[in-house]
Amino acid sequence: MNQWKVICRVDEIPVLGARVVQRAGQVPVALFRNGADKVFALLDQCPHKGGPLSQGIVFGERVACPLHNWTIELESGCAVTPDEGCTRRFAVRVENGEVALDLQELAAA
Repeated sequence: MNQWKVICRVDEIPVLGARVVQRAGQVPVALFRNGADKVFALLDQCPHKGGPLSQGIVFGERVACPLHNWTIELESGCAVTPDEGCTRRFAVRVENGEVALDLQELAAA
C-alpha cells in the first residue's frame, strides 16, 4: 500500500520546468510540469553522463538533458532513439492541486 507524502503544490513547479526534491545521501528526485500541467517525477540524473535533468528544457512530455541534449521521456524515464538508457521514474499523485510522492520509493536507493 502506498504512503503518499505531499511535496508541494502543482503551481510551485515552474511551467515547462522542474523542482528538485532532496533525499538524504541520495540522488535527488526532479518533479517536472509540462504546459498541460501534467506532473512527472524522475531521478534527477540523465542515463548518459548523469547530468541534472531538472536543469533541462521541458517540451511536451519530454526533457532535454542540459549536458548533451539527450531527450528523455518524462512518462518512462527512457531516452529517445537513437540514444539508449533510462533513469528511474517515481509514482506521482496529484490531488486537489497537491503533488505527492510515495514514501517507500523516495527512501529506496
